[in-house]
Amino acid sequence: MRRQTFWKYLLLIIFVGALWPTVLAAQSVSAAGSTHEASSQEPGLTLEQLQEMALANNPTLAQAKAGVRAAAGRSRQAGLWPNPTVGYTGDEIRGGSYGGGEHGAFVQQNVILGGKLGVDRKIFDAEGKQAAAEADEQRLRVENGVRIAFYQSLAMQAMVETRGRLRDIAKDAEETTRQLFNVGQADQPDVLEADVEADQDDLAVITEEQEQQRAWSVLAAVVGKPDLPLAHLQGDLEKLPQVDAEQILQTILRDSPAVKIAQLGVTRAEAEMQRAQQESIPDLFLRGGYSYSFEQLNGAVPPRAAGSEAFAEVGVNLPIFNRNQGNIAAADADRERAKLEVQRVGLVLRQMAAPIVQNYASSRAIAERYKSRTLPNARQAYELYLRKYHEGAAAYPQVLIAQRTLVELETSYINTLENVWINAAALQGLLLTDGLDLPAAPNEMDRPVREINLPITENPGMRP
Repeated sequence: MRRQTFWKYLLLIIFVGALWPTVLAAQSVSAAGSTHEASSQEPGLTLEQLQEMALANNPTLAQAKAGVRAAAGRSRQAGLWPNPTVGYTGDEIRGGSYGGGEHGAFVQQNVILGGKLGVDRKIFDAEGKQAAAEADEQRLRVENGVRIAFYQSLAMQAMVETRGRLRDIAKDAEETTRQLFNVGQADQPDVLEADVEADQDDLAVITEEQEQQRAWSVLAAVVGKPDLPLAHLQGDLEKLPQVDAEQILQTILRDSPAVKIAQLGVTRAEAEMQRAQQESIPDLFLRGGYSYSFEQLNGAVPPRAAGSEAFAEVGVNLPIFNRNQGNIAAADADRERAKLEVQRVGLVLRQMAAPIVQNYASSRAIAERYKSRTLPNARQAYELYLRKYHEGAAAYPQVLIAQRTLVELETSYINTLENVWINAAALQGLLLTDGLDLPAAPNEMDRPVREINLPITENPGMRP
């Protein structure tokens, strides 16, 4: 009997010695804590480094710059004068019975009046400014797309680390339970339950590693280097950003490239209206030349040809029936539409920002509650059940229930932190989210606001 008691207490000591370090580790199994600890021990890629890579490799930025150059070329082309026309002219070239005929050359030039070339250049200058605003928007879109993908990957990195720690706890518990079973201090169901728990935690690690690889593939694609190998990321999920809802909304409405593009659309529409009005001003054409007539002069002694002649023509198109009335009316309607587009863009930005602000606020509140109260209570409950189990005052299933609760809360906490960062990034990035979205072409500039595609997971909420 004494020998059995001796082995009982010996195995309990072994159990405590084997499991207690992992219990202490579980106390710091928070997502940001593990991320911050890992980043302090080994260097990793920072958000700024990845954004620099994206600015050098993301193809959409080169596309946006090409759009700016194309707009500059069209603006230059719009202000050029039409080329003169040169040609041959002939009259009675068969010569008739006297072997005559008239041959010559001419130069013709159309003269654009009414300042139409200057207005054409003004129209394309506005388009060029829109293209430049689109390029600025695309740069922000790429930087913000990298930021969102970075925090997704950082969250998956923290999830893998957390799951790894919990797997280690489960494996230690499995081994210790088997030792207790060998000396009759644990039942077969306890051993099976510990085996199942260890298997589940092992599979959870594999699943999270796959999710981490998926998130990294998205990040590498936005950066523009799809072959970028998986690397450690340096960041702190728990260092949450501060976002003032009203202030950030005013910043979006003031600084969003979409608003600037819409305002430049008004400038372009007004220039097009002016161009339509000036179209009725007729252009002038000038034509002059030289010819030589072989027609014989009557009565000339000795007989001779009429000789050299010069000619000139000037003409204008009289705007009697067509004064460009229809195009003027259409341009006026387009100008009104462009003015209303500025108002619509502001309303759309408010509409898009509203759910993101709400998601940010709720996610932040949940994260703060997790950190300050829920997770500490769950860790303490797990430790107390584990201690009572050591003392023989609690059954092993109670330990498992407490551990599973802790696992669920830890993973929910990481998901919530991820939501906070993604929503904050969308707001601070002026609602520009997709770093691989194709920059708008000049004929698409009247659609300055595009769909927001946020990879946000649902808020897990607080456990009752």
